[in-house]
Amino acid sequence: MSNLPPSESPPVTAIDLPEETIADAQPEGGDARSPVNWFHELKSIVLLILAVLACHSFVAKPFYIPSESMMPVLLTGDRLVVSKFPYGWSYVSPSFHPLPFLKGRVLGRLPDRGDIVIVSPQNRREDYIKRVIGLPGDIIEVRGGQVILNGVAVKQKMLKPLRLAVDGNAPCPPLQFPGALVTGKDGKDYCELPVRQEILPNGKTYVTIDMGPSALDWYGPVRVPADHVFLMGDNRDNSADSRAPLEENGLGGPVPWEAIGGRAEFITFSLDGDATWNPLTWVHALRSGRAGNSLRPQSVAPPQ
Repeated sequence: MSNLPPSESPPVTAIDLPEETIADAQPEGGDARSPVNWFHELKSIVLLILAVLACHSFVAKPFYIPSESMMPVLLTGDRLVVSKFPYGWSYVSPSFHPLPFLKGRVLGRLPDRGDIVIVSPQNRREDYIKRVIGLPGDIIEVRGGQVILNGVAVKQKMLKPLRLAVDGNAPCPPLQFPGALVTGKDGKDYCELPVRQEILPNGKTYVTIDMGPSALDWYGPVRVPADHVFLMGDNRDNSADSRAPLEENGLGGPVPWEAIGGRAEFITFSLDGDATWNPLTWVHALRSGRAGNSLRPQSVAPPQ
């Protein structure tokens, strides 16, 4: 037995321990790591995916603007949020539109005139974004670019030409905007567009682009059937909307309210199309002044 005091006793090592004590301290197989429960991990991933799809289908989803049909309020490269619940839910509500046409909506409500909505054309698995102009029972005409609603011309007001900066996502193509490309005093290129303020009978107002005579300037008269809406793009000469036939990738007239997938709420951010794979270019590709812009139409006193 050692005569050293406790504080000076030599450390106990594995050599000093009984063999059965050492064996009890070792896990079976000699590996201290716990085995991965792959079923549990897979279950967690599946539940997360289902939660994201449920939110995407029934609450809100992101949306990317791929074309100029809703200029000037929306530009190619805008990212925005679309809420799925304001009009209830229909067969187009689930992500990726896996369902065939089903009549009716759950907790359904018609959009208001002036709302910007996403819509799925007949026999297509994609979404368009347009503005609600006509409701069930309305008689819609377009004469020389002037919208006539129930026999009354929708009030319009000419505004000063609007200048939009030219970039990779807004190149001001001459086929769509002939003669609109100009150079500003700062030496930069701009797209100078003729714009009009339009005021609907409910007082909702927004700005449209009309470049002059086009085939879409003449339409109707057509009565909007029950449970249907009539949709138009704000870029009136470059929008495949309710005025354009299905074979021209349009909506083919008034669309059933079941085809409405949600309401556009606000822009989250916008890219000018000049970004590359280099992350350093991503910040410079953000368009300033667009993040957070509301997409709900402004309200003024209804026209008399």
